[in-house]
Parts: sequence; structure tokens; C-alpha cells
Amino acid sequence: MKKLLSLLIILCISSGVFAKKVKFAVNMGTNTISPNGIHVIGDFQVIAGFGTSDWDPGTTSLTQEGSSTIYSIIVNIPAFNKYEYKFVNGNQTYEAEFVPEEARVGYNFNDNRWLYVDSLANDTTFVGAIMFGGNAPFGKSLIRYKVDMSGVLPVSANGTHVGASYQNFNPATVFMYSFGNDVYEIINYVTNGTYQFKFYNGNTIGNSETVPGSCATSGNRSIIVTKDTVMPEICFSSCAVCALGVGVKENSSSALSLKMYPNPAKNVVTLNSKIKGIYAIVVFDAKGKQVMLVKNVETETTQLNIQDLNAGIYFVRLVGKNNQTTIQKLVVD
Repeated sequence: MKKLLSLLIILCISSGVFAKKVKFAVNMGTNTISPNGIHVIGDFQVIAGFGTSDWDPGTTSLTQEGSSTIYSIIVNIPAFNKYEYKFVNGNQTYEAEFVPEEARVGYNFNDNRWLYVDSLANDTTFVGAIMFGGNAPFGKSLIRYKVDMSGVLPVSANGTHVGASYQNFNPATVFMYSFGNDVYEIINYVTNGTYQFKFYNGNTIGNSETVPGSCATSGNRSIIVTKDTVMPEICFSSCAVCALGVGVKENSSSALSLKMYPNPAKNVVTLNSKIKGIYAIVVFDAKGKQVMLVKNVETETTQLNIQDLNAGIYFVRLVGKNNQTTIQKLVVD
């Protein structure tokens, strides 16, 4: 038995599979709870042992914490990976929350939440009980740090980090993730206030950037947080964006799989999608509130009557029978 256990440990180490406890939690606030319960969906479900497919809205249920409005679950998933997820008030994909732009992956109109698990410490990674359809836990605001490392390549093998006054400028605990183009970012949650911070090309104090005097406060960067805030893609050791930064492209096969016309529209909008077996179309307003739901759609081309919608920006999400989704922005005149 000891030999078998040792062999299993060696196999886990050699294959890079290191389990880490991660707590997903959502605050449902004043939402009416579905009789089918609260669930979380994401690209971690299979590897965490929930069912045979990711993004399955019925396999990973959350448990209410006492009599509170918070629902949560702790899962074991490999560390050193980025995961995407969202919460579901029910057990159908079209019942998933609409994640605000500040908190979502953001690119290609991807409205998933995301986190990076960067630690093997014997504890539980927990970002807080995020408000359903919101940016942050109750009473806190989101800070989304971004830094462009293209001017200091190569990036340290120990990763890019941010240190802030609310965590004693620790250069090793807040790891930043890159979606591409040498831009690194991470989301933190804080109470409103004034904070200082700086970026590190590595995980030691000696790896810190040199913040130019024109944008420095006591040698650090500073920010006043009064609401959810997304930082610009500042160049490492600079006060401005990098001159050669090109940003992240917003077009993808997923985004292009849905065509809407006319857009802007006034009374009727036509949707055409390559997603097979669409069974729900969900429309959200700019605040993430669901304003329209059409179920059991079987044709690739569908017309939506939008004459009762007020003028403004909306988001249209198509959900396929295999839980594939795509989303596009709609402007109503």
C-alpha cells in the first residue's frame, strides 16, 4: 500500500497535477432564489470531479451559508492555472448571471468571471462572496490592475506581481495573469479609500519598478477608489501607456458566430448564428438586468421585437443546447 501511495504521489508530481482548495461564493442579495438552487459553472468542473462536461449548469450546486444570502462551495482544482466561471440562479445556462464589464474576462464580449490560482499553500483561495451580477463583494469595490511589460521583456520566470499598501507591498502574493500582448492584470477587492501600489517584474523587492516622479507618491503609484475601477495599461516604470502597445483584439470566431442587423435598431432586430441548436436568447440591459428571454429557438435566424425596450445599450446572449454561448452588444435607438 505504501509503495502504491508513493507511486501515485510521483505520478501527480511528474504530471504537474497539484490540487488546491478554491472557494467559490456568491451573495444573492435581494434576488429570488430559484427552486432549483444556486450553481456555479466554469471550465474547471470536469477536473474538479463534477460531471463529464464543463459549463454544465446542473452539476455544481452551492450551499447556503446559514441563513445568510451567501451560497458557496469549496472545490479542489490544479494550481497555476487561470479559470473562468459564473454563477447561475437555477440549473439552466440561460439563468446565468450577466457579469459587468469591469469584472469579466472582457475580450471578445466574453462575460465570464476569471481567477488565477497561483499558490500551493495549505489554505483555501477565496476572493470573497461576489454579488450576483456584480463586480465585488458587498461593501467593497473592484480594482483591476493592468501593466504592460513589453518594454522590459523577458518577464521574470517568477511572474509579474503587484504590491499595494493594503497588503504591505508584499511583492510575492498578488500574481498577475496575461491574456496576451504582454499585458498583465489581476482583480482585487478593497473598501473605498486611497491606496499606493507598484508593479514587480518578479517576486522580490529588488524586482520593483521605478515609478517616475511625475506620477509618484512617495516612490509609489497611487489611486483613490470611490467605485469599481479598471486601470489603464500603464507601461512598467512609466507614467503612460507603452508607445508600441497594440491592445487585445476583440474579434474572435466566438464573437463573429452571432450577427445582428440592423444595429443600432429600433423595433425589430434579426439574429443569425452559426451555433447549432439554440434554445435560449437572453437580453440584458447595461446594468446586467435581464429584460428579455426567448426559449426553445430552433432556427438559425430569429427576429426579436424590441419596440418595448428603452433607447440604450443592451447585450444579447445566445445559449446552445450544448451550453455553448456567445454574446454581442446591441444598441437600441
